[in-house]
Amino acid sequence: MIKKYNFSTSASREGTNAEKYTMRKKLFGSDVVIPLWVADMDIDTPDFVLEAVKKRLEHPVMGYEEMPRSAFEAQCDWMKREHTVEFEVSELFYSHSVVASMNTVIEAFTGKGDKIIVQTPVYPPFFHSVIENERELLKNPLKLKDDGTYSFDIEDLKSKIDEKTKLLLLCSPHNPVGRVWRREELEEILEICLKHNIIVFSDEIHSDLVYAPNIHIPFASLNDKARDITITAIGVGKTFNMAGFAISTVAITNDELRAKFKKVYDKRHFAFGSSLSHIAFEAAYKDGKEWLEELKIHLYKNFLLLKELCDQYPHFIKITPIEGTYLAWLDCRGMLLKDKELREFFVKDAKLGLSAGISFGREGSGFMRLNFALSSAKMAQIIENLQKALQSIGRKSD
Repeated sequence: MIKKYNFSTSASREGTNAEKYTMRKKLFGSDVVIPLWVADMDIDTPDFVLEAVKKRLEHPVMGYEEMPRSAFEAQCDWMKREHTVEFEVSELFYSHSVVASMNTVIEAFTGKGDKIIVQTPVYPPFFHSVIENERELLKNPLKLKDDGTYSFDIEDLKSKIDEKTKLLLLCSPHNPVGRVWRREELEEILEICLKHNIIVFSDEIHSDLVYAPNIHIPFASLNDKARDITITAIGVGKTFNMAGFAISTVAITNDELRAKFKKVYDKRHFAFGSSLSHIAFEAAYKDGKEWLEELKIHLYKNFLLLKELCDQYPHFIKITPIEGTYLAWLDCRGMLLKDKELREFFVKDAKLGLSAGISFGREGSGFMRLNFALSSAKMAQIIENLQKALQSIGRKSD
């Protein structure tokens, strides 16, 4: 394949109001750490997206606009072509964020005191949303296997479900452990949910960021019964580094579920978002295939560089095998540090600002999450910083 896109460098985000940079002092007590926590990329948003936005800005009126049908159609075409799942435009809702969609689902399909399944360690809003909505958190921790990979704990799930269990929040692909769930794994979850009348909210925002030979299986694509109980969250934010456009969608194929969701959705007044976001969203889905394929090659090279370094210090740090996302899950339990001390090691010794594993649930204790969606130049700096820090701790232990 002839390369068309260059990921060797990227624009500086210093002084741009980028959250991962502006929050450094508050989170890490330092402005000099390289921020690797927020799940957006330090890689330039694709030029074809930005050009489409520039063209729209030639028109001098920025009033209220509806989400154009052509934008929804572009997403439907992408999902059918890339993930073999079919959605109709009439089944889609605009949303400014997956977390907002999740909270809407919780309100629409559960009541106070109902139980909601969350599979930890997981993206913190999964369990925060349950608690903040005064629902009961039903934790079904993932199983950590001897090879460092994770799987569903089906027997644990079966043992905990009761008549108050109404909803399962599925992270697919999984953030932070990087799993891309196999069809047979998802079918086990489906069987349980069908038996107990449990609705599935499937966060598939990382679905395009999957590395061969792994294949993302949308939960709604398993069969017709799965379509009838699934609410799917999808979008361009992670795939094309467009989180700043604040646009995603929710797909609900079942008429009854869609009507219940819409009732709460309308009450919360999601409206239709920004006209510039609509343009960017459509351009990404129409023109993004080639860019994405090259991006994934670049991202996986970054992961391999990180793995090569970790493999030099297996007694301190082990990297979880990755199948999807650009988030490395680092097992640092070999350092024998408490979670606060572990975080300080990365901040003070490596000058890196990572997400503490404990923030993803107590099952993340001793782990750290590192965002490797960086230019080649910045990734080289990350490797250098971390290597020096690991060498230093190695000398201290000798």
